[in-house]
Amino acid sequence: MMDYSLQRRLAAEILGVGESRIWIDPSPDHREEIEAAVTKDDVRGLISRGLIRVIPAKGNAHRWLERKEKRLKGHRRGPGKREGAAGARRDPEGQWVHKVRKMRRYIRWLRDHGMISRKDYRLLYRLIKGNRFSSLADLRRYVESSGMLKQATGGQK
Repeated sequence: MMDYSLQRRLAAEILGVGESRIWIDPSPDHREEIEAAVTKDDVRGLISRGLIRVIPAKGNAHRWLERKEKRLKGHRRGPGKREGAAGARRDPEGQWVHKVRKMRRYIRWLRDHGMISRKDYRLLYRLIKGNRFSSLADLRRYVESSGMLKQATGGQK
């Protein structure tokens, strides 16, 4: 097999495709002719004679597209399709960060609007860090039932 890298590159530029999609006639009858082609005009001549062609692009299978659409609707994602541990499908650390940020944003809003004291804010902040609350709803229940919540007085911001 000869090195046709120059001819391959020139043909790819002319035809507007990647080098991997260029087919060059491997038969020894045309080897010298292909090697001699060093300009784009020479390569254009080889293309017109069919010694250099474009390999057709591979498309996605129709059934693959159907399955993709089903998955977008939530189908084909049942327990039988799942492999690995639960943490492999959803990142536990990312979930923790999301939950904590949400709760901290909420208590900051309460503090800034004068609905809880600064002391209560620090207490809640530490409880959130200590994983006392399973969700934002749990935190809200705790704040309401513990009597921390005051009526809004305007806020400092």
